[in-house]
Amino acid sequence: MRGSLPWIVGTAAAAIVAAALTGAFVAGRYEGELGQMARELAATRQRLQREVALYRNAADLLRDPTTQVVTLRGLGPSAGATGRMIWHPAAGGQLVVANLPPAPPGKAYELWTIGEGAPRPAGVFRVDALGRATHRAEPVEGGVRVFAVTLEPERGVPAPTGPTVLASAK
Repeated sequence: MRGSLPWIVGTAAAAIVAAALTGAFVAGRYEGELGQMARELAATRQRLQREVALYRNAADLLRDPTTQVVTLRGLGPSAGATGRMIWHPAAGGQLVVANLPPAPPGKAYELWTIGEGAPRPAGVFRVDALGRATHRAEPVEGGVRVFAVTLEPERGVPAPTGPTVLASAK
């Protein structure tokens, strides 16, 4: 029995070391996965906070009797697209679009406000995989008669250059 004691102790020590290494490996793996999940959760939370802020803004706009809801219709290859602009002259507005195809690489959609003068850029946006987007537009000086959306370079342009994909009636 004395001769086998070192073997038993050695085997037990090897088993303990193997268990510790396995535990460390599994813990490291799950720690990495948990870290990734935490980053994804934080990104989802930020996205949802932005969406809640947008919807609150739209609800606030709709409470004001001077707010207008303007329909935008799809044009050309985007004829199936639709949009609604919730617009208040002093507070700006919220554009909600649906069924707009995703922009090609290097391109994005740009909203325009058109009044008495030249069209004014009101921001660049992208749609999700289902063709939906919500975009906040700041107020502009002077009246707005028409809202339009064009396909432009992704950084935006000072004057429309691409095809009009959505527009309101004049």
